[in-house]
Amino acid sequence: MKTMPNPPRKRTSSSNGTSKPRATKGGAAKPRTRTMSKQRRAMYRKRRLVFFGGLLVFVVVCVLCAYSLIRGAVAAHEWIGVSDRMSVSRSAVPAVPKKSKVKDCTAKNLEMTLTPASTSVPVGGSLEFTAAMTYIGSGTEGCFVDGADDARVLVITSENDTVWRSDMCESTYRPLLMMEGVTDEQKIVWDTVRSGAECKASSELPHVDRGTYTAKLVIDGDAHVESKPVTITVE
Repeated sequence: MKTMPNPPRKRTSSSNGTSKPRATKGGAAKPRTRTMSKQRRAMYRKRRLVFFGGLLVFVVVCVLCAYSLIRGAVAAHEWIGVSDRMSVSRSAVPAVPKKSKVKDCTAKNLEMTLTPASTSVPVGGSLEFTAAMTYIGSGTEGCFVDGADDARVLVITSENDTVWRSDMCESTYRPLLMMEGVTDEQKIVWDTVRSGAECKASSELPHVDRGTYTAKLVIDGDAHVESKPVTITVE
């Protein structure tokens, strides 16, 4: 009796609609490789080019911004240095005096008087003077004089020895227009000290010894304009 051969099996699909991978001789399933179309590969290349191009532009912009900030900071620093040097140069140049038809005061039109608060002072004490300047000229235009302590100077002497001067320290310029009926009065204090070759505070200067001293006012630069001397005793 002849046996009938079994009918061939039909290929069936899995439940998800994908075909099962073929089994190799060893029994392992061989995965199927997908091939990418030329259009998709071109699209991915284009995306990569756009991404890296944008990244390159961003980096360049950041570098340029940082460079601009650094240049700006350096320029600002240089400008500040130049302005400082210009201000120093301007301050070093003396101011040009204004031209005027009014002349400087002289002994013919200016009288100075010096009045001490007392004619005696103890060693280490202080003595206040009143320095007065009065116009005695006849001209209606008057005259100019600097009333600062380093221009209208109080001088303390002991015989031929100059003990103290009020112009050892610089004072603020104080221009005065002296005219008929004008009198200027200022207070000057002498702390019974001996001035040195440079400007120092009275606390840093040595006190004078007991003795008799002479005080008077003079105009710096004009030896003919001076007050009558007064005698002071340091006890």
